[in-house]
Amino acid sequence: MNIIWLGHGSFRIEIGDQVLLIDPWLSGNPMLPEDQHGPATQGATHILVTHGHSDHTDGVAELSKAKGIPLSATYELGRYLHGKGAVEGHAFHRGGTITLGTASATLVPASHSSSVPTEAGDVYTGVPCGYIIRGEGKVIYFSGDTDIMADMQWMGDFYKPDIGILSAGGYFTMDMEGAAFAARHFFHFGTVIPCHYRTFPLLEQNASALRRGLPGVDVIEPQIMQPIPL
Repeated sequence: MNIIWLGHGSFRIEIGDQVLLIDPWLSGNPMLPEDQHGPATQGATHILVTHGHSDHTDGVAELSKAKGIPLSATYELGRYLHGKGAVEGHAFHRGGTITLGTASATLVPASHSSSVPTEAGDVYTGVPCGYIIRGEGKVIYFSGDTDIMADMQWMGDFYKPDIGILSAGGYFTMDMEGAAFAARHFFHFGTVIPCHYRTFPLLEQNASALRRGLPGVDVIEPQIMQPIPL
C-alpha cells in the first residue's frame, strides 16, 4: 500500500488493485504544482469525496468525466456531482459500504458542514463524512474535515483502524493537540498521518504537537507526491 499526499485534504491511496483519489482538489490547490496533476491522477480507479466544500470538490466532476473515473460520495453530494457530469459510482450514505475491487470503503460520520458555492449562493449537499478504507489486511480511518466527536469511540471499537489520516490544521478542523487527543483516547493507531494543514498561514504548519501527544505511534508528516509505503 502507498499513501500519497496531494496537499491539503487530498490523497492518492494505492491499495490492493485500486488507486483511490480522496477529495482530489487539483486546480487551485496551492500545494500541488500543475505539472504534478497528471502523475497524481494517473491510473486512478475511483474518486471518493467527503463533503462539498470547494477545497475538496473544485474540479472533481470535471476530472471524473475527463478521465472516466467513477465518483462516490454521500447521497446528496453524489447526486449533485453526478449531475455535473461526474461518472456515476455510488451515491450512498453513512453506514454503507461499497466494494472497490479488492478494497472497500465505508462512509462514517464527521463533525463539520457540507455545501457547494453556486451563482445563486451556497447549496447544501447533505452531511459531511469520513471513510473507513479496508484492503491488504489493513484498515484506514480517513477522518475528512472534523472536530473531535464522541462517534470516534464506537468507530475505533467497531472498525479497529490501524492507520489514521487525520485533519489536524485547526481553524476549520481539530488542531494537532485535538487530533492527538482523539487518536489517544478513541483509537489504537500504529500510524498517524496529519492533513488539512500547511496549506495557508492560518493553519498549523507542523505536526510537533501531534507527535508529542502520541508517544509510541509512528506520526508521519507527509510530503507532496512522496509515497508512504505501509
